[in-house]
Amino acid sequence: MTISPDDDYAAAEYALGTLDAAERAALAARRLREPELDEAIRAWEARLAPLAEAVPEIAPPRDLLPLIEARIRGAGQEAPVNAAIAALRRSVALWRTSAIAATILVAVLAIGFAGREASRRPVPHEYVAILQRDAASPAIEVTVNLDRRELTVRPVAAQAPPGKAYELWIIDAKLGAPRSLGLIGEKPRAANLSVFDPAVVRGATYAVTVEPPGGSPTGKPSGPPVFIGKLIPVEP
Repeated sequence: MTISPDDDYAAAEYALGTLDAAERAALAARRLREPELDEAIRAWEARLAPLAEAVPEIAPPRDLLPLIEARIRGAGQEAPVNAAIAALRRSVALWRTSAIAATILVAVLAIGFAGREASRRPVPHEYVAILQRDAASPAIEVTVNLDRRELTVRPVAAQAPPGKAYELWIIDAKLGAPRSLGLIGEKPRAANLSVFDPAVVRGATYAVTVEPPGGSPTGKPSGPPVFIGKLIPVEP
């Protein structure tokens, strides 16, 4: 189970410390009972940890406390104290600017990382379908290579009835009627798919019917499929 984009964004804000007190308390309570949210927060904290080292540590001026104490004692240090307070305000402003910059950097890095990972994700070119009847044993294997626009069909445990032959069909609404991909023999056989759109090849249903020895005389399936299946990608 994965969390929603809104919860992932809230987890990032929790890790950044930009939520107000009420929102932070509510999210802290949720993470105790929602393991996925807790994992998301921990993941964001791990991502942001290196950035914490890049933000400079800002400390108040060393002489600020003595000046404040002198003012309390009425030592007449009005101007120096004001100057010190102004310097502290500038430090706070610098810290806020650094925090905002870090937040923007996190967002840019996250977008860039997601884009990079998406671009690295390999596009499958090899597909396989195991044609079978219901949950029975695999009967026929169909493999497709989209680069070569080639299909290979291989019988696994299927034998056509005496005096009959198996014929392979590709079925998709965009094609209209089922299209024959040829007869299935005892040995693997290749078929060219260059006439079909790759998207149709990937999403089509592949079916086998029982036909006369030379194939369907009408160019259409003579009866209902005896084996059926769909392609799934083969991981590179």
